[in-house]
Amino acid sequence: MNKYIILKLSSVFWLIPLFLWAQMPPQKTTLTYIQQQDVELKLDIYQIPEIAEEARPCIIFVFGGGFKEGTRDAETYKKFFDYFSRKGYITVAIDYRLGLKNIDKAPSAFNQEPLDNAIHLAVEDLYWATSYLLKNAEKYNIDPSKIIICGSSAGAIIVLQADYEKCNTAALSKILPETFRYAGVISFAGAIYSTEGTPKYAVEPAPTLFFHGSGDRLVPYHRIRLFNKGMFGSKSLAAKFKKSNYPYCFFSMEGIGHEVAEYPMTDYLPEIERFIQTFIINGKRLYIDVNVEDEARKPTITVSPKDYYK
Repeated sequence: MNKYIILKLSSVFWLIPLFLWAQMPPQKTTLTYIQQQDVELKLDIYQIPEIAEEARPCIIFVFGGGFKEGTRDAETYKKFFDYFSRKGYITVAIDYRLGLKNIDKAPSAFNQEPLDNAIHLAVEDLYWATSYLLKNAEKYNIDPSKIIICGSSAGAIIVLQADYEKCNTAALSKILPETFRYAGVISFAGAIYSTEGTPKYAVEPAPTLFFHGSGDRLVPYHRIRLFNKGMFGSKSLAAKFKKSNYPYCFFSMEGIGHEVAEYPMTDYLPEIERFIQTFIINGKRLYIDVNVEDEARKPTITVSPKDYYK
């Protein structure tokens, strides 16, 4: 056989494992990462059966449900898990304690303590899940320098809050190694709870991808504030990032409600992947605001906290 033909054939043989990899269904491994009081907290690890053992980026996903309901393996999220597992990411979905499960009064500017406590419990659980994965990084082929946290609604609040508190060395963050930093944050309709006005970072936050609907009545798109205490939504946080030269990308879905907590996980998967590749893998320092006006999409989730926590 001609030497040139042999070289040409050998140059494409490496594509065969990648093709086979893309056709395989992700494997799901479920385990307990910590026992909190009487609650056994589990996580699911999704990954394609290994062809080459190498450390890979990891996405930790935190589900939504207003801190009172929701599950880590809801059907809503499965396309997201499948997509990123097939792209070679270790995708992990976690449990956390639901601090508002039995609430009888909606959180508000005058009733912030229950929400503050619920966020505290959930962030602690995310840190413990992260700690477990760091300790077992070699076992699961996770690159400890490429751990991305991602969440929907309450989960988006949790991941934004977790990075915020880690950057400011809050007491809870000592669960994690001092030098550890999340590589990126992806927020679907999230916010940060602050008692010191607009959130400030002692060290630069992870590159962050924000999705939020300007008509969201459940999680503030901009902010709800009483003196220094309040919830600071994506618009407020993106403005802070831009002013401070922190890398970010903000998709503002004009006129849309809280459904932005879900549909980007099916409709914007290539954009999410592009953010990870550009900001996290390639380390580009960009500051992007995208205003999306979709005449075909109408608001469907327009409830307020008062209605949701009845």
